[in-house]
Amino acid sequence: MIYIVEDDKSIRELLEYSLNNSGFEAKGFDRPSEFRAALKNCVPDLVLLDIMLPEEDGMQILRSLRSSKEYSQLPVIMLTAKGEEYDKIIGLDSGADDYVTKPFSIMELMSRIRAVLRRAEKEPVSTAREFTAGSLYLNYDSHVVKADGKDVVLTYKEFELLYMLFNNRNIVMERDRLLKDIWGYDFDGETRTVDVHIRTLRSKLGESGNCIKTVRGVGYKLES
Repeated sequence: MIYIVEDDKSIRELLEYSLNNSGFEAKGFDRPSEFRAALKNCVPDLVLLDIMLPEEDGMQILRSLRSSKEYSQLPVIMLTAKGEEYDKIIGLDSGADDYVTKPFSIMELMSRIRAVLRRAEKEPVSTAREFTAGSLYLNYDSHVVKADGKDVVLTYKEFELLYMLFNNRNIVMERDRLLKDIWGYDFDGETRTVDVHIRTLRSKLGESGNCIKTVRGVGYKLES
């Protein structure tokens, strides 16, 4: 199930029609209050979320989802007319899994939806499930991250990013590889996405995030 939170009726109906005819089940909402009520009854597989909405700003909705233990891993694609780089960075900083600007190609949007869903369902190939590095702890099975003994709530992408760095400890991970393995497809020229998520990850981890090192011009590594 895909929820569409969009107050423009023509866009909302186009998305519902396109998704329902592409093998997905979709339901649209023109008001955040309707979306939140539906969320209590059924948690979707993904949310397409506009920014400019009545009642509540889309960024506020995104931040509330990411701060909720129940919905922190819910995949969200921002769908908005705001296309400036600053707006995109704010959206990704707030925990969006992807950011698509209007006007958009339905075919491209479908591809991005499939990529996000594919990544959300993908199981890691490694058998290692529990890691520590100084005061930083990660348990993949229980989806627990602790920094200095305190629980840290991460978005799905942030958790997968930290897990991949742990799983390749002391190895430099190139930005392009991180994009491909975590986001499920190449963001042509969008390696900034990795930098944004690394910054928010470090911020949430506090001093424990110092173990994530930047290798200038290449990527990142986690040092023991």
